[in-house]
Amino acid sequence: MPIQVLQPRVVSKISAGEVVERPASVVKELIENAIDANASEIRIEIRQGGRRLIRVSDNGCGIPQAEVALAFARHATSKISSEEDLSHVTTLGFRGEALASVAAVAQVSMISHASGEESGTLLRVEGGEIVHSEKHGGRTGTVITVENLFYNTPARLKFLRSEATESTRIVELASAYALAYPELSFYLTDHGRLVLQTSGSGKLHDVLITVFGLETAEQMLEAQTLEHQPAADRAPSAAVPGQGIVVTGFVGSPSLHRATRNYQMFFVNRRWIQDRSLSFAAEEAYRTLLPVGRHPVTVLSIHMPTTDVDVNVHPTKREVRFREPREVFSAVQRVVRRTVIGQAPVAQASSQPIPLVSEEWARHQTVSLPLGASRVQIALEAQRTADMAPPGVVSAPMLERLPMLRVLGQVRQTYIIAEGPDGLYLIDQHAAHERILFEQLQSEQKAMSVSSQALLEPLTLELSPQQRGLIDPMLPQLTSFGFDLTSFGGDTYLIRAIPSALSPEHVRSVITELLDLSREGTEATVPYEALDIIACHSAVRAGQILTLEESRELIQQLEKTTSPYTCPHGRPTMIHLSSTQLEKSFGRR
Repeated sequence: MPIQVLQPRVVSKISAGEVVERPASVVKELIENAIDANASEIRIEIRQGGRRLIRVSDNGCGIPQAEVALAFARHATSKISSEEDLSHVTTLGFRGEALASVAAVAQVSMISHASGEESGTLLRVEGGEIVHSEKHGGRTGTVITVENLFYNTPARLKFLRSEATESTRIVELASAYALAYPELSFYLTDHGRLVLQTSGSGKLHDVLITVFGLETAEQMLEAQTLEHQPAADRAPSAAVPGQGIVVTGFVGSPSLHRATRNYQMFFVNRRWIQDRSLSFAAEEAYRTLLPVGRHPVTVLSIHMPTTDVDVNVHPTKREVRFREPREVFSAVQRVVRRTVIGQAPVAQASSQPIPLVSEEWARHQTVSLPLGASRVQIALEAQRTADMAPPGVVSAPMLERLPMLRVLGQVRQTYIIAEGPDGLYLIDQHAAHERILFEQLQSEQKAMSVSSQALLEPLTLELSPQQRGLIDPMLPQLTSFGFDLTSFGGDTYLIRAIPSALSPEHVRSVITELLDLSREGTEATVPYEALDIIACHSAVRAGQILTLEESRELIQQLEKTTSPYTCPHGRPTMIHLSSTQLEKSFGRR
């Protein structure tokens, strides 16, 4: 529709506010305008972190000559026209504030040529006032140049971070939109240096390689897409058949994790958003699969009816409100868990074994095996496989099971050696037993029949004042875990029974850790991590000699678990050394 100034009653319903906080805010608004204009190629150029120059060029539909000046008026937009439009926004922009806000604090030039018109328009705006306008040639599309940002508001300029920091924010922003729109070509240059370029192939994995690097992209798993239909008690107007919540994208394998959540990206109807509940849903799906304090890598797109999400809740549009947040949470958690459990591979050896040969033979070309070669081959093979798949077909999720393993022995009284159909497997006996016990305890607790053993002589437990205040609320949970504790006066408790899997010598340390957990965690997280703590202290230790029969029994029990490849902490239970790796290491290939 044409650009027009919104009626006051519509403006009053818009969650408006200052949209220009930093250079990245400008880039965001201009990129969104380019996407809304149906551009297939977007070029971004910045200098001095965007303070000196921001230029965004696109090959979209352009703005007609009669509407170019109106585009800089406040609340002038072509995206919506009535109050009803706010309930189902389908574009990234809709408020008509971006250009007016940018032009108020910078020197802005726009060259726009609408398709079907003989010429375009050049317009210059400084401090919100139009200072020049003329006809201009050029290809169809729009080029907006923003110079000297905050030149007339020195107080705001003073609060900008360093040039490097502001540039990083812009790179992160452009990368996010490239991930949301893999079918578009993005180019970002900083002081003339190309820092981001995507092909626009439409394949998200190609963009993952560009944004995160090949090594990280190789460890990303394509989400096992499913449609989460609305609950039966939803309002009829929202429960449109076939229009439930669909989650797509890629998530990292359990071996891929980061110290911060900066590698978690979520898109709702292709809008990049920040939502703590979605981040929590993804991390809950990795429970027991990641080390403590580490966070998964996720790039997930949530597609849902526009009537079920309100994007008009925050000035920067980075936050949204879901009509049914629990359903969205559940959909994300189910898809991520299904993907991780169904596709996560056995952890591979991080490098090729080094053959023990003379220096002269080691220099021979026949045994020169670059580490990167196999990774590239794997990536290309995976891409070829994806290309051959029929469009719209998603492979059915398969629960990973251990192959048939033949136990050969034990190394350093810590690792079990087993032979499989494709090479050798080294199993960490403690991590494997911990996984077995954890899932056994989980099953028993769900069945409300946790096995417990009574002690011949009660153990005494002395608590600190802090622990004393924590234990009483935890007594019901401790009972559900198999403990029997009673007060013996003051800060002393008697322990009369413990979980069957737990040895008496570990009881005090386990209860201490459970109390510490209750002080730091939440009621939702305590049961899972409590079972983890009990399993960890109950599992067979490194350095403990196992007979062949004991090793076979441990492997057989591990085969029955749902996640045999990681312990509850997220460490791998085994490492696979394939036949190909062995042959390459001995020069047979």
